[in-house]
Amino acid sequence: MEIWHNPRCSKSRAAKAALDEAGVEYTERRYLDEPPTADELDAVLKRIGAEPWDVARLNEPVAKELGLKDLEHDRARWIEVMVANPVLIQRPIVLTGDEAVVARDPESVLRFLPTNQPRPTSS
Repeated sequence: MEIWHNPRCSKSRAAKAALDEAGVEYTERRYLDEPPTADELDAVLKRIGAEPWDVARLNEPVAKELGLKDLEHDRARWIEVMVANPVLIQRPIVLTGDEAVVARDPESVLRFLPTNQPRPTSS
């Protein structure tokens, strides 16, 4: 299991905390420091079942500077822009096996836990 993580993001910290609480092993990738390659991002998008514009952070200042909202939906071009500006990639992304999810809530994280792992209890 791997999490693409931005420690400054509360949603990302919550997803990481859910993994920690569940006691699962994972690799943390601080994707702003270690951006994905175009091939890696393309593969992750396929695992999520999404297009790049579906997981783009359109309210980021760089998105506005680039006019991303008006950019033609050309998958390769969007991936190129997102790799060059990883802050545009929605976070966190949790990857396991052949699946991936943008885990904006702890429930999205929990669906990836192996069935033999303890699951956190809700209070």
